Amino acid sequence: MAQTVDELRNEIRVAVGRFEREGSAAFTKEDLAAVCDEVGYEVETSGRLPPKAEMRAGILWKVGVVEEATPETAPSSFRKDELEAIMATVQ
Repeated sequence: MAQTVDELRNEIRVAVGRFEREGSAAFTKEDLAAVCDEVGYEVETSGRLPPKAEMRAGILWKVGVVEEATPETAPSSFRKDELEAIMATVQ
């Protein structure tokens, strides 16, 4: 049976050392920062975390979904195929 988007998000959270969430919950900035660490996209973590769009763009670039990390064109949330690519990288 195919995984839902929520199940994929939770698997990614667990794979990067975060905790599972009940129900449908988008990634927090802290979740995204942990994923960035895992895929090798460096973000400045002293002080404030960068905008979510910047981290999503960097993650997609590092997992090979896009050719460059462009926050202006980053999706407001990951699609299922993007989550599957992220999961394949962090496993």
